[in-house]
Amino acid sequence: MLIVRDIAFLAPEYRGAVAAIGNFDGVHLGHQAVIARTREIAAGLGAPPGVMTFEPHPREVFAPDAPPFRLMNAEARANRLQKLGIARLFEVPFTHALAAHTPEAFAREIIADQLGLAHVLVGEDFCFGKGRAGNAHDLGRFGAEMGFGVTIAPMVAHGPSRISSTAIREALTVGDPRRAAEMLGHWHRIEGPVIQGDQRGRELGYPTANMSISGLHPPRFGVYAVKVDVLAGPHAGSYDGAASIGVRPTFGTHTANCETYLFGFAGDLYDTHLSVALVEHLRDEERFDGAEALVAQMEADCARAREILADV
Repeated sequence: MLIVRDIAFLAPEYRGAVAAIGNFDGVHLGHQAVIARTREIAAGLGAPPGVMTFEPHPREVFAPDAPPFRLMNAEARANRLQKLGIARLFEVPFTHALAAHTPEAFAREIIADQLGLAHVLVGEDFCFGKGRAGNAHDLGRFGAEMGFGVTIAPMVAHGPSRISSTAIREALTVGDPRRAAEMLGHWHRIEGPVIQGDQRGRELGYPTANMSISGLHPPRFGVYAVKVDVLAGPHAGSYDGAASIGVRPTFGTHTANCETYLFGFAGDLYDTHLSVALVEHLRDEERFDGAEALVAQMEADCARAREILADV
């Protein structure tokens, strides 16, 4: 998959794509329906299927001090889109200057002139331009004037409710990753590089791979049964494990992170990129009176996680 970030100097051979437009946070079932339709239209036009998104997320620009809300970082989103058959990912830099574009200026300058898209797909709730003044039907009118096609995709429902990134965040907040997965169409994953920790897990007999969750919506703190993909390197592959997400209260106050213990693994994972899928919340984070009590609980957590993952 080609990732384009400098849209001001797009090479001619990368123009003419069919692209779905949106933030695609989580790449949930609603997003996947739009992407499937994108691939169909692209195949009919003999064009590459693409996604046009924004980086950073507009909410990070307009409300930089708001609590973290993203379900996935840009790396995880790109990995998921590639698995869904996207050939072009246009990560449009989102700035206050871009946000000041009128809907017509956005359609003309970004979609038509800079990216040269042949056809775009948006959800029926799509809004764009300064003050979110433009809607999906406005985009259809601009497309007819400016030479690109527009398809408006209906929202996808999950039971009586529409699928949304907000509903998925709510499920994760209460520690229900299975309900989140029903809306996502895949396990919710935390992806990124393994970073240096305090190596306390190694001292306790449970060496863990530490990952930052900075900028991400935090799931309910606690211990989870997880599926882990080591994405590259000599240890690349899939593993079962248990992960602790939180601030490690037994050892003081820390920045929240994700610490994952891979069952049956021996090796160095520093700087390796992992994808940790949350399968089931086992218990809330708690403070223990010393290492012995903590290790006993970790043994019980791992035993329970093995039971759960045997059926996944």
